[in-house]
Amino acid sequence: MKNLLLAIFLLFMASGCALKPTNKFDVFTERAQLPQEEAVHKQNSLEWWYFTGHLRDRKTGEQFGVEYVFFHFNLNGKRDWQMVNFALTDPQAKQFRYDYKVQRLPQLLEPKLPLSLHAEKKDQTWTLDGQEGRYHLQGRMAAHQGHALDLRTTPAKPVLLHSGTGYENYGDVAKAGYYSYPRLTATGTLEVNGQVHEVEGELWYDRQWNCNSVTNKGIGWDWFSLQLDETDPAATAQAGPQPGAAPATTRHDIMTYLLFDRNSSRTVSGGTYSGPSQNEDLKADDFQLEVLDYWTSPHSRLRYPSKWRLRIPSQEYDLTITPLVADQELTLKLFAGIKMHYWEGMCQVEGTHHGRPVQGNSYVELTNRGKEK
Repeated sequence: MKNLLLAIFLLFMASGCALKPTNKFDVFTERAQLPQEEAVHKQNSLEWWYFTGHLRDRKTGEQFGVEYVFFHFNLNGKRDWQMVNFALTDPQAKQFRYDYKVQRLPQLLEPKLPLSLHAEKKDQTWTLDGQEGRYHLQGRMAAHQGHALDLRTTPAKPVLLHSGTGYENYGDVAKAGYYSYPRLTATGTLEVNGQVHEVEGELWYDRQWNCNSVTNKGIGWDWFSLQLDETDPAATAQAGPQPGAAPATTRHDIMTYLLFDRNSSRTVSGGTYSGPSQNEDLKADDFQLEVLDYWTSPHSRLRYPSKWRLRIPSQEYDLTITPLVADQELTLKLFAGIKMHYWEGMCQVEGTHHGRPVQGNSYVELTNRGKEK
């Protein structure tokens, strides 16, 4: 689940739409059917195509974080809406910039492949084209001059069907279609503060649909993606001594989430571990997530967790997740007097796996926090 659930429902309430959201047109099957699930689901209650990740300048090694997402939603089965969100993090300058656009579409979106989604804000156009891990992302912020992206991706790991079927059960709160490409090799350009950087790196891509079920404003989400490149002692030893050769590495990827109801204090959690040769469904008792620190926004006065310890005993993981920039809070202004605040940002990972040191990249999303007391 992602950040725009509450914002979308507030949007419709503010526009005089006092109806109960419908999932009449949502698509539920025993197993996600690819590649057709990549296409728009016609009249879907809420779905998205979501990219987050770490990129580096090929020449200077400077690091940047990127978030780029298209949302499609139709709460009454009659009118389609779309939202686009684009954010860039510059940890060198401790700077975070974002832009977004919500719009009612003139007609219903049709299920076509390859994807061809676009949105316009002022004189800028944002696009997402492609399918099955091969995408072209292109956009320029209208709210912040000198910030843009132009990236192309290819899959570095196979598609990951969460829960083994591509449908994730969030307790009795929701059942949503959900798959990911945990590793997309990305190349292209980022423009940050007017400076163009030739970049490369990896993005995490989430595809999710049938998501209108969470309508209670007390519901919030914490979501974590982790990409870990680990030294493989066995493969390195098997290769033998090679002067100047880097140690053999393996890719390990983790997604965890925590759904919480601030009214009842009830929580639902889960996730997926994706190793070099196997995937493992993570239930609530398979991992422990501990908050180590907090940060209070000077803008909204909301208090967010700001450092975490993640342990997965079955895999012998003990990891610390730390934001690279404290202030990665977004504020969505939908109508007069209606705002939504949430935190989504670039993080680093350090810790151990089977007792050996490990490092990696992470993106974290936090929604529906309470004000500082």
